[in-house]
Amino acid sequence: MEIQSSVCPIFSENVNMEDVRRSVTYHPSIWGDYFLEFASNEISESEKAELLRQKEEVRRLLTKTSDNSLLKLELINAIQRLGVCYHFEKEIEVSLQRIHEGANYMECNENDEGNVDDKLHVVALRFRLLRQQGYNLSPDVFKKFMDREGKFKESLVDDAQGMLSLYEAAHLGIRGETILDEALEFCSSRLESMAVDKMNKSLATQVYEAMKNPIRKTLPRLGAAKFLSMYQEDESHDETLLKFARLDFNLLQKLHQKELSDLTRWWKALDFKNKLPFARHRLVECYFWILGIYFEPQYQLARKILSKVLILASAIDDIYDVYGTLDELQLFTDAIQRWDICAMEQLPPYMKTCYKALLDVYAEMEESEEEGESYRQYHATEEMKKLVSAYYKEAEWLYNKHTPTTEEYMKVAIPSAAYIMVVATSLVGMGHLVTRDDFRWVSSEPLAVTASSVISRLMDDIAGYGFEKKLSAVECYMIENRASKEEAFEDLQKQVSNAWKDINQECLHPMVVSMPILMRALNAARVIHLLYKDGDGYTHPKTEIKELIKSVLIEPVLAI
Repeated sequence: MEIQSSVCPIFSENVNMEDVRRSVTYHPSIWGDYFLEFASNEISESEKAELLRQKEEVRRLLTKTSDNSLLKLELINAIQRLGVCYHFEKEIEVSLQRIHEGANYMECNENDEGNVDDKLHVVALRFRLLRQQGYNLSPDVFKKFMDREGKFKESLVDDAQGMLSLYEAAHLGIRGETILDEALEFCSSRLESMAVDKMNKSLATQVYEAMKNPIRKTLPRLGAAKFLSMYQEDESHDETLLKFARLDFNLLQKLHQKELSDLTRWWKALDFKNKLPFARHRLVECYFWILGIYFEPQYQLARKILSKVLILASAIDDIYDVYGTLDELQLFTDAIQRWDICAMEQLPPYMKTCYKALLDVYAEMEESEEEGESYRQYHATEEMKKLVSAYYKEAEWLYNKHTPTTEEYMKVAIPSAAYIMVVATSLVGMGHLVTRDDFRWVSSEPLAVTASSVISRLMDDIAGYGFEKKLSAVECYMIENRASKEEAFEDLQKQVSNAWKDINQECLHPMVVSMPILMRALNAARVIHLLYKDGDGYTHPKTEIKELIKSVLIEPVLAI
């Protein structure tokens, strides 16, 4: 909503819900029925065979390259950034384990001079790859690039590749690692001022993209789309890997288009456009969101389930934020807690539509479970109940004109950010990778999930300040601390930075749950970073978000 706000804009003396209802004017969907045209998309047997043939060529390349070489590090990095590492997880794990355990040096490439292990690029790239894999490599490895005063040497600015690698590595830091904090500050300021005309085109593009979206915060699918063009321009690229990555990207795009076509047909049948006209209709944006959480073909069922749940949660959010009266919201909250079709009778017509659709999706979820897996749907349902309860608490604050403390607000705002529900639901369709203990872990609100929720809530609140007519962390902080908007933003953004460090901490050995489970929380945070770093790109889809969606879901990758 385009509503200007002051320090406490939501607590006017006379809140008239009918006026609020009439004032809601979300932008309609910019996609319409576009993706219905992909209903017949299928990957042919010949395409599958060609993909398999090229995959084996890349596997041979990966396994024959020495683990003690810089070439191996760069090859693993390229495979990961091109979005095809899911094909070679075991091979990459074995190589990185060997590098971590036994490689105290790296062999030189033909064009390298001296000890390659003294090169910033090598040390930083190895550090990042090992940290990404969960190995807790010490940041002390960077001390050799610092002067006696503990500052990074200014001479490093002559090494653009090394500076970029250090910048990317610094985003894997955890709380208390001052070396990485200093590295990030040093590289950020120097890279911004570097003359791009002194770099090759591929490196200059990588620096530009990294300053906007470092690898750690980049959606894998979007990162692959962008890196494909950069890799093509790199003179040292491997043609075998490039051809395979291009084919894999385009075939996955066909699969994703078909999935979105099926979801579009389901969404049209619900007719929310007419039955809930006040809500945001963001099916394509929701699916793009879910692709950020997992894009791999083996998670097709999981994407279908989570996409439906997320678009319905978005509609429920709008019911609580901008449309329902407190009496209506009490009825809906009670109905959700009952989770019974009979509870629908007490609801007004527009709520009945949403409630019935929600129960149907969870019934579909239950049907997809194998014998002995009923705990999955149970946990997903319980997290949806907690989410709706949090929505109602926030609505009570609004109607009662209550301004909570920041601490009080965050206790409710973390579950209302929806990411505890999202992470729990993301596990439902992931197959045998997931156990009952994994769901219990999510429900216990562990650090990784809480940190992802903090990123979601605070970035959303910062992006929506001045436009959304609801309580946010910005208002709570300003009122409690008698602070300016700028001071509130600075402190909340610092909390977001610390939350990223907490996720990094949880992704290091020893891990409480497996890396595939942790990746859902990490990837969920990545989506928020993209959609909210420059405003609310979900509620108000901008040209940039539209173009990013097109690059992933519409435009195939072509050879130069």
